Amino acid sequence: MSRSHTGVTEALRDEACPVGEVLDRVAGKWSIGVLIAAAHGPVRFTELERAIEGISRRMLTLTLRRLERDGLLVRTVYPTVPPKVEYGLTPMARELHAGLVGLVDWAERHRSAVTEARAAYDAARGGEGTDAA
Repeated sequence: MSRSHTGVTEALRDEACPVGEVLDRVAGKWSIGVLIAAAHGPVRFTELERAIEGISRRMLTLTLRRLERDGLLVRTVYPTVPPKVEYGLTPMARELHAGLVGLVDWAERHRSAVTEARAAYDAARGGEGTDAA
């Protein structure tokens, strides 16, 4: 293995792996929906269920548990009958939310440029558009 290739491998391991691990956990369709919905204040399970189109109760439960385990959500149970449970963002998740808002802004600003680039790419290859490398 060449020395330059080893450097690329080390950089990938040192920089990309931690990013990939975190993104695998928080960049999923359901996780982003929960984080965005909970960013406006504590929310209850049923509010999340209504706000996140297409999510099943089971997937919502699993997503909430994962986000709580990762330190991004706080689950608060109030001693009432029936018990009232709310989910809120941790300070770490609030910081992540700010980044997500920036990403959404970027995507909105560049959506047409990406569409044009895809069309040009596909046209240059005879209409062979693909998302695979």
